[in-house]
Amino acid sequence: MANDISVRRLDLGYFVRPAVETGGPEPRVEPVLAYLVRHDRGLVLFDTGIGAADPGTEAHYRPRRRALPDALAAAGVALADVSLVVNCHLHFDHCGGNPLLGGRPILVQDVELATARGGDYTFDELLDFPGATYEELAGEAEIWPGVHIIPTPGHTDGHQSLVVRQPDGTVILAGQAHDFASEFASDHLARRAALDGVTQPLPPYRPWLDRLTDFDPRRVLFAHDCAVWEPSDG
Repeated sequence: MANDISVRRLDLGYFVRPAVETGGPEPRVEPVLAYLVRHDRGLVLFDTGIGAADPGTEAHYRPRRRALPDALAAAGVALADVSLVVNCHLHFDHCGGNPLLGGRPILVQDVELATARGGDYTFDELLDFPGATYEELAGEAEIWPGVHIIPTPGHTDGHQSLVVRQPDGTVILAGQAHDFASEFASDHLARRAALDGVTQPLPPYRPWLDRLTDFDPRRVLFAHDCAVWEPSDG
């Protein structure tokens, strides 16, 4: 069945992160990326783009949206073809297209959904819309053969990533577990140095990186970076 699994990246627009959030003197334009996983059991959509926001948020981030139906059409599918939705987390730039997919199961960590419903986190109309159907997870899950959800907390407590086993190697859809491929690479090397017994001080790395490494990833893809991480041996 692994022969039937493929991953396609979807461009759902971009936003401008203001300098106050970049750690530098300049703003930064960041893509908003989703991923379509084709499996013999159906289609999984990982993230759904930028949702409608209030005037203050619009002015702060200046988003430019590509409509989810248009992005799916470019991939040769329609909203009705999507079987499952997996959100890495429920901020408005990751779950914006969810209301278009009412009735489809949305797989999310239970802590993420509870936090989102606690307020001051996302926009209510993107969360509990007509037909919203959540399947809450409390940790790892193999949702279909060769497709695993792995908790990767950090950006939010309930952040999760999707692991997809393909014939040519495992792909990890890391969402915003790291903002950039270069940050993932730094953590990966910090882990390697620690395992090699390099003396301290060393930078810390995310503890769940051990679990992701168990899958021997050949590619890691991100929500806000078009770059792709690949191992140096591959």
